[in-house]
Amino acid sequence: MPQCVCPGSFDPVTNGHLDVFVRAAAVFDKVTVAVLINKTKSSLFTVEERIEMLREVAAPYPNIEVDSFHGLLVDYCRDRGIPVIVKGLRGFGDVDYELQMAQMNHRLTSVETMFVSTNPLYGYLSSSLVKEVATYGGDVSGLVPDSVLGRLADRIEERRAGS
Repeated sequence: MPQCVCPGSFDPVTNGHLDVFVRAAAVFDKVTVAVLINKTKSSLFTVEERIEMLREVAAPYPNIEVDSFHGLLVDYCRDRGIPVIVKGLRGFGDVDYELQMAQMNHRLTSVETMFVSTNPLYGYLSSSLVKEVATYGGDVSGLVPDSVLGRLADRIEERRAGS
C-alpha cells in the first residue's frame, strides 16, 4: 500500500497519537507524521522539540518518519506524492470537523482521508487536556510516552518559574 501522512500540532504527542501512527504503519508502507508550523498559535514546545519527541517515540517503527509543514496540508501531500491523510477520531465532535476538512481536501487535490477510530483507552485524550491537567499537578503518566512525560513536567516548571 502507498504512503500516508498523519498531521497535527502534537504539543505534546500523546499515547493516543502514537496509537494512530502505529496502526497506520501496519497498513501503509510509509507513514509521515507531519507537525504543523503555526506561528500564530502559542505552543508549549517548539516545532523542533516536538519533532525530536516524535522521532524518539517513532524510533521503533522503521516505516514512520517525522517532518514539518506550514500552509495547506494538501499542498504538502501533492509536493511529496502522498495520496492519503490518516486522522484519528475520538468522538462525534471530531467527525463534524474532520469530515468537512476531508471533503475540502478532496475537492482541492483529490487526496483521500482515512479515519481511524481512537482506541477507547484514549478516546477522551487531547494534547490540550494533558497540558491542562499537568499544569495543575495532575498525573498524566500513561497518557503520554514516558520520554515525553519528563519534558512536559520540566517545561511546566520552567513556565511556573518564569511567571
